[in-house]
Amino acid sequence: MELSSLTAISAIDGRYRNQVQHLDEYFSEYALMKYRVLVEVEYLLFLSHKKVFKLSAKAAEQLTLVKDNFSIEQAQEIKDIEKVTNHDVKAVEYFIKKQLDKIGETGVKEWVHFGLTSQDINNTSIPLSWKHALEFEYLPAVFNLVAELKVLARQWKGIPMLARTHGQPASPTTLGKELMVFIERTENQIEQLINIPISAKFGGATGNFNAHYIAFPKKDWIGFANEFIQDTLGLQRLQFTTQIEHYDNLAAGFDCIKRINTILIDLCRDIWSYISQDYFKQKVKKGEVGSSAMPHKVNPIDFENAEGNLGLANALLEHLSAKLPVSRLQRDLTDSTVLRNIGVPFAHTILAFKSIDKGLNKLVLNTDKINSDLENNWAVVAEAIQTVLRREQYPNPYEALKDLTRGNKKIDKAAIQKFIDGLKIPVTLKKELKVITPQNYIGKCPEY
Repeated sequence: MELSSLTAISAIDGRYRNQVQHLDEYFSEYALMKYRVLVEVEYLLFLSHKKVFKLSAKAAEQLTLVKDNFSIEQAQEIKDIEKVTNHDVKAVEYFIKKQLDKIGETGVKEWVHFGLTSQDINNTSIPLSWKHALEFEYLPAVFNLVAELKVLARQWKGIPMLARTHGQPASPTTLGKELMVFIERTENQIEQLINIPISAKFGGATGNFNAHYIAFPKKDWIGFANEFIQDTLGLQRLQFTTQIEHYDNLAAGFDCIKRINTILIDLCRDIWSYISQDYFKQKVKKGEVGSSAMPHKVNPIDFENAEGNLGLANALLEHLSAKLPVSRLQRDLTDSTVLRNIGVPFAHTILAFKSIDKGLNKLVLNTDKINSDLENNWAVVAEAIQTVLRREQYPNPYEALKDLTRGNKKIDKAAIQKFIDGLKIPVTLKKELKVITPQNYIGKCPEY
């Protein structure tokens, strides 16, 4: 069968293709070739700029056009060359040399890929594509998600809600504050992610510029490479490497995204629980079906889909961050096939963001149910009463409230008020205690 969204083995290139197909600009085979061409051309231009050799204005213009307008057809041309070379990076080198042949600049061809090994190209191309994917896709998506949560948190700031610890009724909280917990956690991890350097390896066959220095022993190739990687490509050059980058910073990025995903899994499960408790209703879209057998059902499928995609992404990110920093001696090839898959967990993560966004926009607050749960759990004010009694040095207040509230007894407003009336305390203190309700015993949190 021909490859299509219906015949693709991966759901990313099949069922979900229309939602994440724009990511092929960063993670496809075409993208890898595009970024390799970019690095090779920028390196050649930088060699000329630093007067290692002279590149004509005509050649520089032609190569810049190729770099800036790289096409699927040109990627296929490289693929056809690779069928002969059986080496993907060498095919890119030959492709660029062919571009020079087309304009009669044959005398400078051997400066293409001068002194480099394949990983000087791969370990700059892949970090650069990762950097662009983070900046243009991931960070805008996660910032938008956080912004949406903040809108809801402010909207629901004044909604008192029964908290549950160990699944049991606990001191009331507010719905807005509970969302702020996830917002703060996510923002902390985003800040860490932004501060992780995106690093590259660029130093020849085993990281020592052997070929460069044997050809031009008086040239500062280390300074040259540092400037090229930092100023031209916008990456951080690792100073001590083997043939490959050690991937520690890349792994740190994967781990950070994994933590953000874990926080969002936690969010999805909490919202799922609130929906199951009827704290939220869900908007119904005409024509949609919740169950093939039960017509009444409106399932929280968006949060379930998000949880599934985040879990799958995390499983892959875990392998990536554990495997990539490990390589035998100066280099083995296990990183090559693994690196080709970094777009898969990235895509599952973006899918999850879309699902969460969709799910949040379906939520309809059910204040009647939220208030009903508070009214049915007056026992939660026992903490408040016993704390005030402690302040007043009342003997054994905790034990008195424990005897009242534990067990299968019905504790409602009347029972609490009767208990207060029976306390041997001043009338003014009784009035203070009677003001406390499940709705107003919500404490204080920072402004947001």
